[in-house]
Amino acid sequence: MNADDRHKAGRNAALTGIIGNTFLTIFNIVVGMISGSYALVAEGAHTFSDVATSIIAYIGFRFANKPADEEHPLGHGRAEAISGLTIVVFLAIIAYEIIRGAVDKLFFAQAITAPSELAGVMAIIGMIINIIMSQNIIRIGQNIHSPAIVADGKHQRVDLLSSLAILIGVIISRLGYTKVDPIIGLFIGLMIVKIALEVAKDNIDNIMGKVPSKELVEDIEKEALSIDGVYGIHDIRINYLGSYATVTFHIELDPKLSLIESHEITHKVQNKVENKIDIIHGVTAHACPYGVKYNHEQQIDEEY
Repeated sequence: MNADDRHKAGRNAALTGIIGNTFLTIFNIVVGMISGSYALVAEGAHTFSDVATSIIAYIGFRFANKPADEEHPLGHGRAEAISGLTIVVFLAIIAYEIIRGAVDKLFFAQAITAPSELAGVMAIIGMIINIIMSQNIIRIGQNIHSPAIVADGKHQRVDLLSSLAILIGVIISRLGYTKVDPIIGLFIGLMIVKIALEVAKDNIDNIMGKVPSKELVEDIEKEALSIDGVYGIHDIRINYLGSYATVTFHIELDPKLSLIESHEITHKVQNKVENKIDIIHGVTAHACPYGVKYNHEQQIDEEY
């Protein structure tokens, strides 16, 4: 996928989240106040945070797509992970406010009235919108290898569970158990905490350079070994930079090859890996003589 297509897909994901959640924010808060549902008002606060996190995710996505420069020779890919951690901070603030409000309702408020049926209708509408929206955003983020957009989609997906909880809470509250509504609000706050921790872990792993998957290593091995003259590959090191990665590795070649022949095969391997694996945006291969063992931990290889 070229840069223009990736940018267009990222913009579509951001617009999906912003437009959908702006609608849900307005209607959740208005309907929550009219129907007397604290859980729905809490969900409105949550969807308002979704608007902000969609904007943050898109800013990180845009910045990560800036080309490499002298100060950032590997590009700006980790900007997406940084924006993902910014989303975590925002979620933590929203979760705190929701949980505090729910605790006040449960332990310090006067008599709690049951919300009207209108709150249940809004919960159903919210479920439908969240299913469509979150699946679309996650799919786009995975297709363009964007951790910030995937994080945003996962954040949106938690709204599906909270809308279902609100619907169940409305039904139970109208049966006489009115404290269920603020309990659902508390549940929403705790779900936001959970998703914030998951997003934090994903983005910290990204910044720390964790290998995306075992399958990526296997794909690199497969493409390198498909070049004639390559007898083995080892010492694969992947530098994960958000939406893309760079890789270095050693290939094993016939020790009788000339320097020019070895050079040509090495470049063929580098080009093959970079062209065939979409997430790889930089390859450095080192040629080693096949059949000779070396200690690669030494700065200067010495046969042993």
